[in-house]
Amino acid sequence: MTHAYPLHVDVEAACLCCLAPQPFHFTSLSDQVVCSKCVHHLGTEKSERRDLEHVKLWAARWASSETSHAEYIAETDALLVARDTDLTALRDQVAKLSALVAGQFSAGIEGVRGLLQNDLVKRAERNTELARRQIDWAMAGIWRTEALHHDSAPQNNSAAQKCSCGRTAGSCAESAAIDPLRQALRDWEKKNVALLQSGRRHGLPGEHPAVLAQRIR
Repeated sequence: MTHAYPLHVDVEAACLCCLAPQPFHFTSLSDQVVCSKCVHHLGTEKSERRDLEHVKLWAARWASSETSHAEYIAETDALLVARDTDLTALRDQVAKLSALVAGQFSAGIEGVRGLLQNDLVKRAERNTELARRQIDWAMAGIWRTEALHHDSAPQNNSAAQKCSCGRTAGSCAESAAIDPLRQALRDWEKKNVALLQSGRRHGLPGEHPAVLAQRIR
């Protein structure tokens, strides 16, 4: 009977007699897969001795397995105790660090709040200034349009009201478009003329009469 184990190397295989894993070193495919302890068991007249020795072998292996298992349990318990000790120490460190951070945060929270408030104020001021400049730009454009399209006095005893562009007031689309904005334009113009006269930043266009008059001075 041949076997399928590799030759000329140390292998572990189940002995066909005791069925226990045993070391082998096969040199031929026809070598018996019977361990050195069971070689003398071959033969029907030796069955009683074989069974007795097998029982002893299995009992010894079981005892060894139990010992290894007990050692593993002891090592595992020791590791668990060490882990619990480390976890307790880490929890203590975390608690100390948390208290330290909380104290530093409480001490510096007023400064942080002040910085945030200053930043918010600056952002609001920038947004307000940007909105003011956008309004000035739009109103300056409306002022230029209104300068070209506003009601003019009737000429040659004509009763028809005319736009300054020459068309009748009712037919001038530009004049009709800015009619709802004329009062707001007057208020904006008055405010910005006052800013100009006080030397502050204003939104009047460069061709506005007040700006031109300021340049002549």
